Amino acid sequence: MASPWKDARGMTVSTTPTLEGQPIQQYLGIVTGEVIVGANLFRDLFANIRDIVGGRSGSYERILADARKQAIEELQAECAALGGNAVVGVDLDYEVIGDTGSMLMVSASGTAVKV
Repeated sequence: MASPWKDARGMTVSTTPTLEGQPIQQYLGIVTGEVIVGANLFRDLFANIRDIVGGRSGSYERILADARKQAIEELQAECAALGGNAVVGVDLDYEVIGDTGSMLMVSASGTAVKV
């Protein structure tokens, strides 16, 4: 099983600016990953009902988790393309976009490095 700090390829991703015990040898540049997901009418309807009666919206939580994972995977792919093996200073942002607020953007950014 992979450690929570590394993906299956062994690439480290961290929100911290440094990696303890792994000195940064080279800074390669800023990398990003963005994912935009659209809202589904039926999922929205059931989420609104759940808001009224209480409880968590599992369908939205799964969509957010999938979008976050995809954004981080894009970030890692950009890092690998630059020859890096880690991304530090990762920041995750969530934005509602579109005229009716019907879409969600998840973005991840950080600095690609070689450790």
